[in-house]
Order: sequence, then structure tokens, then C-alpha cells
Amino acid sequence: MPDISRLSTADADFAARLDALLSWEPGADRDVQRTVEDIIDAVRTRGDAALLDYTARFDRWQPADAAALSIPAARLAQAAELIPLAQRDALEAAAARIRAYAEHQTIQSWEYREPNGTLLGQKITPLDRVGLYVPGGKAAYPSSVLMNALPAKVAGVQELVMVVPTPDGELNELVLAAAHSAGVDRAFAIGGAQAIAALAYGTESIPACDKIVGPGNIYVASAKRAVFGQVGIDMVAGPSEILVLCDGATDPDWIAMDLFSQAEHDEDAQAILVAWDAAYLDLVAASIDKLLPAMERRDIIATALKSRGALILARDMDDAAAVANRIAPEHLELSVADPEALAARIRHAGAIFMGRHTAEALGDYCAGPNHVLPTSRTARFSSPLGVYDFQKRSSLVMASAAGSAALAKIASVLARGEGLTAHARSAEYRGE
Repeated sequence: MPDISRLSTADADFAARLDALLSWEPGADRDVQRTVEDIIDAVRTRGDAALLDYTARFDRWQPADAAALSIPAARLAQAAELIPLAQRDALEAAAARIRAYAEHQTIQSWEYREPNGTLLGQKITPLDRVGLYVPGGKAAYPSSVLMNALPAKVAGVQELVMVVPTPDGELNELVLAAAHSAGVDRAFAIGGAQAIAALAYGTESIPACDKIVGPGNIYVASAKRAVFGQVGIDMVAGPSEILVLCDGATDPDWIAMDLFSQAEHDEDAQAILVAWDAAYLDLVAASIDKLLPAMERRDIIATALKSRGALILARDMDDAAAVANRIAPEHLELSVADPEALAARIRHAGAIFMGRHTAEALGDYCAGPNHVLPTSRTARFSSPLGVYDFQKRSSLVMASAAGSAALAKIASVLARGEGLTAHARSAEYRGE
């Protein structure tokens, strides 16, 4: 068994040990930052020529020209026909569920009039163009295409531009098919920090976008940080996390595999179980020992469990809920008899999976809610990706003559109190 940490909330040093376990520094090292800055500068100054050079260098194939980087819509449609029927059906079913959930998130413009005729309100407008980064190095992530693209399309984004790295020039058919299913408008075979720079600043072939979404490696994350302000970004995500609260009545094999499901992402992933039954923690530990040797990514899982995993003994359910709120996990499973009652006590979590039969993995692919979630305790103040991330809100103000006169009196007093006479006079002119 991996040397997984065992903690108890009754221990005097529990808070300190938990904080140490949760600690993760998202910053890239200076060498990565310098490399990213150089790449961004090159793309800004040399445009497509820089993209061609970096594609040859990092993806190990030489496009004939910038046009060769484009993946035509017909090629996306072709991929949807080429993939096995079972994959196509699964993509379509997942897309339908994600789209249906997103449609419940839409918000509408609103306005109201005061008795004197002044109109106040809020105008909702979708973003014009969004860039979607899809990882394409060690693995392919069609689910990432669906989760990022569909809320944008439901929001009414006019143009969705996808970029995906193609190592050795190879396209992943399932990713292309997902792009077709999700309604991606334009796609390009580029990746890395150079793709982020192209989406942020534009090149001769790739249009500049208003916002960039989608996960990536440390170079992609560093590039997103660097271009933020020029464009919006979704978030800079940390390692994947799962926290399970269990009352001891769920099959321990199920819980062990739930912990594996996030630990297999990478060595920095975090998988934690909190229970208020010491004997049950021992059962799950035994299940980990039994099941781990058969896992394809057992070495990654073992490293993640040893470095950032934990089995935590709580005093009771209320104590466990307090631990969950302190951790503010990306994914929270409530594997208990009455999950809805326990969910009412949870204040901080990216997504809450309720009940013994609700594996977090369902949320990764097809349950409906978005799998792009806040990590590294940022669920304390941020939310899952949604339709609202692809819409802007503009305030509406239209003062009537009577309303202007009433507001001018208030504005004049406050403006003069701040020493801003022009502000005061501007309001007073219309209130006279």
C-alpha cells in the first residue's frame, strides 16, 4: 500500500498537518516564465512565422505554410463520421446533457422604471469571440472540448476558436468529433504558449479573442497568466482534487476507486477520504492495497496518494462537514445515507456529488454540470465554468427630466465633497 497519511481531527496538530497537506504552489519557475515570455514576444512580433517555427520545434512536424495549421470544418465533420458508433453516441449523449444543463444557466437582460420615469437595468451580451485551448500531448480530452465549448455556444458567443497541439502532426479524431458536436467555428493545429499568444494577440491567420478557456500544461498556464488583462481567462487551475465524506456504509472498493479516479491524473493530484468510523478507514486502506496493483496508472496513483492523499478520522458528521468547508475541494462526494441534508452544511465546494451511487467520474464526462471547477481552495470564492462566464453585463441608466433633477442634488453634494467640481456641474446642468 502507498504510505498514505492518516490524520485525526482530534489530534492537537491536525490543523497544521491538514494545511501542509493542502499546500500547493501554482507559480511556474523562472525558466518557464522566461521561455513563455520569449514565445509570446515572438508571436506578437512575427505572427504566423513564429507559429510555424514553434510547431516544428515542439510538435515535431513542419507545416508547409500557415494555411496548413487550419483544421477545416469539413475535417471536423469527417471525424464525427470516422469514430466508432459507440463513441459518437456517447459524445452526442454527453453533449445533449451538458447543453441542457447550460441552458438552465442563461440569464436575461432586465430593467425597471422608477415613478419619475427614470429607467435602470442590466443588459446581457455574449462575448464576440472566445478561444478554446484543448490539451493534446500525453492524452486527448474530448470531454474538455464539450465542457468548454457548449456553455459558450449556449451563451451566444459569435465565434469559438479551438486550438489543439498535434504532436508529430497527428490529429485526434475523437477531439475533432467533439469539436464538431459542440459547434466549434474554427480550429487550428497549434498548442503550447504560442497558441495562447496567438489567441490573445492574433496573427495573420488566427483572430484575437476576447477570452481564453481550457486547461493545459505549465507553459500554457503561465501563458494564460501572462496575457490576462489583454484577454479574459477562465482560471489557472491547480492539480485535480477529490474529497469523499463517508458514513462507513458504502462498499470500500467503490471509495478506493473514487480516490484513484483523481489520483491517476498526475502525481500532484489530491485524494482525501474523511470518515467518522475508524474501522471503515482501515477497510478502505485494505481496498487500496487490493485494487492498486491492477491499475494501469498505479505508479502515478501511488505517488499522488503518498504525497498529497490522506485518510482522515472525524469525530462525527458535523466535524467532517467542517473539514470539507476548510478544504473547499474541487470535487466533493457525500457518500452517506442522507446526502441532501449533509449538502446543506457545505459552503465551499466546486461540485457536490450526492449519494452512494454518484461517482465523481460521472461529472467528468456526462452528468451535465461543468467539470471545469475551482481548485486549490479557490472554491471559497469562485464557481464552476458556466454560461455566465461567456456573457457580459452592462448597466443601463436613462434618467427622466424629473429623475435627473433629483439625482443631481445627491450627485452634486457628493462630488463637491470629493473636490470634483466638474462632476458636480455636469450633474447640475441637467438638474436646473
